Amino acid sequence: MAHSMKKINMNSVCVMMGLTRGVSVRSLATGLNKTGTPKKERILPSEGEVTKSVFMSQSTDIYTNLALEDWMYRNMDFTNHHVMMVWRNEPCVVIGRHQNPWLEANVPLLSEREMALARRNSGGGTVYHDRGNLNVTFFTPRERYDRKYNLELIKRALFRGFGIKSTINERQDIIVRDKFKVSGTAAKLGRLTGYHHCTLLVNANKADLSKALAKREHGIQTNATASTRSAVANLADVDNKITVDSLQTALGYEYLRTPAISLEDGGQNQISKQRGFQFINPTDQWFPGLGELKNDLKSWDWCFGRTPDFTVSRTFPVPVELLAPSKIYSATQELIINMTVVKGLINDVTLSIPPGLVESGFHGEASVITHLKGKRFTSEALSALQEAMLTRHLTSDVSKLDDREQFVAKCFDQVVNTV
Repeated sequence: MAHSMKKINMNSVCVMMGLTRGVSVRSLATGLNKTGTPKKERILPSEGEVTKSVFMSQSTDIYTNLALEDWMYRNMDFTNHHVMMVWRNEPCVVIGRHQNPWLEANVPLLSEREMALARRNSGGGTVYHDRGNLNVTFFTPRERYDRKYNLELIKRALFRGFGIKSTINERQDIIVRDKFKVSGTAAKLGRLTGYHHCTLLVNANKADLSKALAKREHGIQTNATASTRSAVANLADVDNKITVDSLQTALGYEYLRTPAISLEDGGQNQISKQRGFQFINPTDQWFPGLGELKNDLKSWDWCFGRTPDFTVSRTFPVPVELLAPSKIYSATQELIINMTVVKGLINDVTLSIPPGLVESGFHGEASVITHLKGKRFTSEALSALQEAMLTRHLTSDVSKLDDREQFVAKCFDQVVNTV
């Protein structure tokens, strides 16, 4: 097996860094039969027989890194070889497998800034990533999945490398200064393999984080998993000398100096037994089929269409100038929009048009409802609504909506763009 190797010295500890070819990764493919079940009950090796690697992804694309995670989960055998993958991304928002993106993220802002929204395969809550985050994934056989081991290892690396004291709370978040969250956690467990991943805030842009995850008026009712909001801090707020690169190095060494199961410090002797740091190039050449996984994770059907069913109800007061001028109304005139959304598509729509709007000339609700069903819960639906109201005029030469129609369209825009 070919390697391009060089020795490096960091923190007075010598390890081998390998630029590993794709064949070395493929050689770790798991032994499954065609039904995807274990051929026989596995006998796991003793701790001393397990080696470790730190994989460093060379991609900063969220869909590529999530695809790499998924490829490794599906194809690699971690029985004798545990892996910690470290990776980072360009600015993006990542939601859990069972979450509603319209509820969790500021979707219009992400679209405006061309910032990716991704749905991962693990559960848990929504997180913001940028180049100031370090993402870490721990891969083991399912039987040796141990979230507490991983979090304690991170905690030790923070203290050994930077003198940062942290705690692990009941939600298994890593906390500094008694109340600020610097890391959340999520996991996926299969028949053979388990992985646990978390993101560490080092010097992320907290203003962009706040805007990207801002709560807005949305009127959404759903059983989707909701994120728990927490006060967050960057590790650089605690020690301004820490960087993503230095944390990656410290965490990598902590992982390699610690045995596979017990949280003992094996020091240099333990490091010398490991496979060290390896640059990983996530491409189809290295990981056959990776591109297909990436395309699936990037698709609208996965990111938005996998959203659990939800309903939306919004109420909008009608401006006085749009009401019939000769009438006096005892109650506030309100337009009510109710929708059911299934697989990201509008399944049912109800418009409650107040008398004041009807009497002033708006009668377009029937064609609006007909044209909206089956449309994506996006501005695609708004375009369909506007087109429906224009075609309602039939033979008349109307090229733009009147004031009442524009009001209805504006209200609908606020529903689908959740602003």
